[in-house]
Amino acid sequence: MPRARRRSELGLLLVGAITVVSALLLLSLSRTSRLPADLAPFAGTALAIIVVLQLVHRRIAPHADPVLVPVALVLNGIGYVMIDRVDPAAAGQQLAWTLVGLGVYVAVLAALRRSRDLERYRYLLAVLALVLLVSPLAPLVGENINGARLWVHLGSMEFQPVEVAKLLLVVFFASYFVEKRELLTIPTRRIGDRLAPDLRAFGPVAVAGVVSLLVILAEHDIGFSLILFVVFLAMIWVATGRWTYLAIGLAAFAVGTFLASHLLGQVNERIELWLDPWRYMTGPQLGYQPVQGEIAFGRGGLFGTGLGLGLGAGVIPYATSDFVFAVIGEELGLVGTAAVLVAYLLLVGSGLRAALRARSEFARLVAVGLTATLGFQSFFIMAGVVRLLPLTGVTLPFVSYGGSSLVANYALLALVMRISDEGNQPAVPPRPAASSTEGAAVMGAGTR
Repeated sequence: MPRARRRSELGLLLVGAITVVSALLLLSLSRTSRLPADLAPFAGTALAIIVVLQLVHRRIAPHADPVLVPVALVLNGIGYVMIDRVDPAAAGQQLAWTLVGLGVYVAVLAALRRSRDLERYRYLLAVLALVLLVSPLAPLVGENINGARLWVHLGSMEFQPVEVAKLLLVVFFASYFVEKRELLTIPTRRIGDRLAPDLRAFGPVAVAGVVSLLVILAEHDIGFSLILFVVFLAMIWVATGRWTYLAIGLAAFAVGTFLASHLLGQVNERIELWLDPWRYMTGPQLGYQPVQGEIAFGRGGLFGTGLGLGLGAGVIPYATSDFVFAVIGEELGLVGTAAVLVAYLLLVGSGLRAALRARSEFARLVAVGLTATLGFQSFFIMAGVVRLLPLTGVTLPFVSYGGSSLVANYALLALVMRISDEGNQPAVPPRPAASSTEGAAVMGAGTR
């Protein structure tokens, strides 16, 4: 079975590499009518990545899911091609961050041989997550970009600490929910003539969650606040199975949304842009971006204009990050966007399969939380671009330009792969009990 999984993975990796290299070739032919000068180095890099990943997986994760890494690399490759379409200089940086992300992936997979090892450090990880969340507010290192204070500037390096903090918070929530599962599930506190769970068990996790939300809101990051909230709800529902928590969470979300729309100008602005972006084509609210995204989807139609032949790459603001999905929709059409959506569904399905096969409750909750993080983040940004939801400003995992997001998502992928490897390992058969004759002989030998 391990060899079969790795052979399947190798086949998927080769198909994905051929797909990405072909896309890069088509892009160059459409722009310059020539073969790309970096085709051979790019193909060689792709082949080297495949060889290294195969050796690593066969050595330290032979039972892991064969679908997760190939799908993630295809999304990464398609994102690279689209970024190269818009900004070739940024594409070079994205390739470098991809190699760094893969290095982090291998390092996490090699260092974490048992997922349960994370459970003992839950409070340390929670404190580290809060420190990372607060760091952009520091006066010397924090940096405000496009109205959001999410960046930390250290010398020539810039990164978003919230990308790492969300992974640490998932591990903390999973560990805490496993320890307090009975208190959160079994009604022990009498309220009138009814029994309800003791809410005091929510103390530490509620403090961590509320502080995280407040800090992220202070940094004007609505997208990650929403992701953290829905992941928290998903994890507590999976841990306890009580619909009451889900209903209370949804009610709190409705109240919070109402208050935020009246108290926070950024939330109200995004809701207005969502309802009618054409009204704000010019002016401080900048409805130009979602309008151009809609026009790009319209130009793309069913099969798209073709790689390198779309107009949206030159007119859509932030076409390599927030609105890269619109560029895909124009140049690859509905077929291309549906393929991207299916790829994310495969990642989510594989992550949930790893959760179902996990060997411990902690590993199961971690896999659910990480998969929910990836799935909800993908859904929120794609839904925002097509105006199904207001814009959240988060990145499209593995596709959008950004080193912090790419490295964090590869670390997330390594954690899910480790849980998948553990869950797919064959159970150790129990030792056969000694027969009655053998037992009598042993007892007789002991009496002599």
